[in-house]
Amino acid sequence: MCGIVGYIGREQAAPVLLEGLSRLEYRGYDSAGVAVFDAEAGTLAVHKAKGRLQVLSEQLHGGADLNSTMGVGHTRWATHGAPSDINSHPQVSHSGRIAVVHNGIIENYAELKAFLMAQGVPFTSETDTEVVAQLIEYFYEGDLLAAVGRVLRRIQGAYALGILCADCPDRIVAVRKDSPLILGYGEGCSLIASDVTAILGHTRRVGYMEDGELAVLTRESIQCYNHLMQPIEKKIVTVDWELDAAEKGGYEHFMFKEIMEQPDALRRCLSPRIREGDIMFEDLSLSQEFLQNMRRIYIVACGSSCHVGMVGKYHLERLTRIPVEVALGSEFRYMDPIVDRHTLVIVISQSGETLDTMAALREARRLGGRILSIVNVVGSSIARESNQVLYTWAGPEIAVATTKAYTTQLALLSLLALWMARRLGAVSGEEFQAALAAFQELPGKMEEVLSRRDSIQYLASRYFNHDSIFFIGRNLDYALGLEGSLKLKEISYIHSEAYAAGELKHGTISLIEDGTLVVALSTYGKLFSKAMSNVIEVKARGADVLSLTVESRGEEMRHTADGVMSIPDIHELLLPCLGVVPLQLFAYYVALMRGCDIDKPRNLAKSVTVE
Repeated sequence: MCGIVGYIGREQAAPVLLEGLSRLEYRGYDSAGVAVFDAEAGTLAVHKAKGRLQVLSEQLHGGADLNSTMGVGHTRWATHGAPSDINSHPQVSHSGRIAVVHNGIIENYAELKAFLMAQGVPFTSETDTEVVAQLIEYFYEGDLLAAVGRVLRRIQGAYALGILCADCPDRIVAVRKDSPLILGYGEGCSLIASDVTAILGHTRRVGYMEDGELAVLTRESIQCYNHLMQPIEKKIVTVDWELDAAEKGGYEHFMFKEIMEQPDALRRCLSPRIREGDIMFEDLSLSQEFLQNMRRIYIVACGSSCHVGMVGKYHLERLTRIPVEVALGSEFRYMDPIVDRHTLVIVISQSGETLDTMAALREARRLGGRILSIVNVVGSSIARESNQVLYTWAGPEIAVATTKAYTTQLALLSLLALWMARRLGAVSGEEFQAALAAFQELPGKMEEVLSRRDSIQYLASRYFNHDSIFFIGRNLDYALGLEGSLKLKEISYIHSEAYAAGELKHGTISLIEDGTLVVALSTYGKLFSKAMSNVIEVKARGADVLSLTVESRGEEMRHTADGVMSIPDIHELLLPCLGVVPLQLFAYYVALMRGCDIDKPRNLAKSVTVE
């Protein structure tokens, strides 16, 4: 959600900024802008445009029109004020001396704006960000760092800030609180960015800013300060994945590329952790004493990660017999959760920066819970603030609609459930080995599903023109249906809902009429006969039924359903992990046939860093 890039060095800044912003487009945005220091005029030059980044890039001829070696850029996802050139970032102070790019929300902006207007300060935009720029200028008396410090003591909320001052042509100031910001240590240059993908073309040496920290970037170095303005040393890490991992690699869309990458992502996630007939979590230190005294497990997440948690609840409760509650990150703080030192709180986030999930983590930690996070991004905020962290190692995921992050989260949580059950003596050695063998077979079986994608494309061609689609399933299939429905609605814009199949007669069957498409999920063998009954039930009311089942049940289902997608038979722990792939492909092909912008669906953002 929104993207920041900043550069100070020897190269022309504008092309670097535009290139970096192009690598952040996946985060979701509605406008873009850059501000650079014009050395000849001694002023800041600001250029902004509503719409895609390409609009701004064409206006600036790829950045060639701006002769400067220092600047900041931004892609905005509107929160305060409608998308427009005026509301786009960078926002500038009334004199034009201060320019600010900002991710997050300033919660007390209205109060601060009223104060500044009472002092005669004019405003031009509807944004909360302009308040920051105007307030810095209000306090500025020749010392930019001191002015920024005074502002930070007055603003409330979440923010990552990149700040330019026309009086300081040799520095960029960066600030972070509850919104990610990364420092890049280059040769003869320094950079900031919301995501490492934006700066990999210039450096692999990065530092992660912590909450309350401030950084001053010059061409030669980066100096960081804590919230007391005391100098601190940052740990510098080297990013070890290649830039082409964030490129399309010949695929039409990032989403399709990432669907196809799932078998390899699962191998990276699982193979190092399954060795010598056992599960090895080398970085996990949940003691036997803690596991045996554990009374409750919370799984906290948002969106697709929450759907992972719902599958995990079934697995954990069946295998460990410990009560599990799944809570949305946005609701956890407000539900007065029962958390103590005997509670394990599993926090799931692809980016590791999801603001609602981060707030839930902090609340659980305050209450005394033990925090175990499952994240993809090494060094992310959630990872750093957890007691334990398991990385999915999925690699960069660019498409807004998650695919490989979901499957690796799901596989890792399922593996964790099996590991806990084994340590608690809740599964036999025979059952444990059978499940472990299935984990090792999973990537290969997923490749089988992907090799048959033409059949799913054909089914999408039959059903892409429906305006309302319903997913039904029981138990694991219900949790799987939630994710399948979300994938479809977020990239195709078709109204889609998932229901527990047993609830049909409690109201939702009234929505079924002639021609309604119902996607009936029946991979969970123990409830196959129940699933068949529900298929017959909706067929009797005129529904077209597209079923997802396992190959051993495919022929039986074909006698009743209008279309069938199938997956290889596999251990029930991994049915949702394998079953989600046809649903991802179905959503992708439906969106493709409807002409939708698959990688950048409207109104959505990859990393949700505002409430």
